[in-house]
Amino acid sequence: MGGPTQDAAELAEAVARLLRENKQTVAVAESLTSGKLASRLGAAPEASSWFAGGVVAYAAHVKFEVLGVEPGPVVTEQCARQMARGVIRLMRSDFGLAVTGVGGPDPDEGKPAGTVFISVATARGEDVAEYHFDGDPASVLEQSTAAALSMLLATIELRP
Repeated sequence: MGGPTQDAAELAEAVARLLRENKQTVAVAESLTSGKLASRLGAAPEASSWFAGGVVAYAAHVKFEVLGVEPGPVVTEQCARQMARGVIRLMRSDFGLAVTGVGGPDPDEGKPAGTVFISVATARGEDVAEYHFDGDPASVLEQSTAAALSMLLATIELRP
């Protein structure tokens, strides 16, 4: 299942089913997506049994002080990895999902609009992917949300 073009609600429902079956939990750390992931996951079936919660860390200092990200640029692979690890630590979840990037319309930290880093962490380590989405800021956020849920689903399927 699951490419970034798949509907975010369908992806969230598939995540919910697998996490319930596996008796596992997920937490999210969001910058770019500003709570969209938490909203999608929280609306999925029986979320109270598998969704630990989330941190919307839009401001850099929140990433540093709450999630334990090393100070520096935040539109990076390293930041996404550290956000995902940090939210696992905070929420005591099995999976941590993190998104950071540039929604646009202007570049940030020398990265063009649409540059997105997504990380999924487990006790075994983190996977991270870099995406380059086209469109206006709202479109970049929607594409990022679907890509993040797709990546989470693939990780759960691989590491039950």
